[in-house]
Amino acid sequence: MLEELKTEIYWANMMLKEYNLVVLTWGNVSGIDKNREYVVIKPSGVDYDKLKPENMAVVNMRGEVIEGDLKPSSDTFTHLELYKAYKEISGVCHTHSLYATSFAQSYIYKNINPLGTTHADYFDGAIPVTRIMKPKEIKNDYEKNTGLVIIETLKKIKKSPSQMPAVLVRSHGPFTFGKNAEESVEHSIILENIAHLAFNTKILTIVGYSGGNMQNELLRKHFDRKHGENAYYGQGGK
Repeated sequence: MLEELKTEIYWANMMLKEYNLVVLTWGNVSGIDKNREYVVIKPSGVDYDKLKPENMAVVNMRGEVIEGDLKPSSDTFTHLELYKAYKEISGVCHTHSLYATSFAQSYIYKNINPLGTTHADYFDGAIPVTRIMKPKEIKNDYEKNTGLVIIETLKKIKKSPSQMPAVLVRSHGPFTFGKNAEESVEHSIILENIAHLAFNTKILTIVGYSGGNMQNELLRKHFDRKHGENAYYGQGGK
């Protein structure tokens, strides 16, 4: 079942390796079927070089395996909570990419602040880091609660997933989302480059170069020209 979606999710997962977003078996990508009844996701702990489309696991919205001989990703219940909360999400990506995860692990800079137009082209404001999870949230239903804390964070900053297609889970790593699996991976690629730029900018600031958040007007211009109601970036705009 869902052979086309399995192939799509397979190639989306292979993009993680192609763009150096994963080490060993870290990371996973999923997608939900058009009826929002089943999720296809990478199997847990399987080397990317050994993956095939038929290896992808199919689960229902309760996380029960419907098809596949391999266990689904250990992060499956995080993905499921995001799909339940946001109908606009049809793809979810999770990595432990170097720079984005560094910000998730940092207690000095809580967010990745918008420092330039590259950031503003894709993210409507600071990319948030979740709060520290409570011991009981970690002990019981950890993966589900990880999804819930991502949702809580988006609600707190009053952003939709289309406005903020990435959240950094504190002490863990980034989750990105999109209208399909490929777009969720693209957002991870973009996030990693923005995190790298932010890291370098902060280093330059520390050693004496001036820096700071970009003008809000410039942020608005760059985000809205690509994503706003009157967007005109690309071939489909006005």
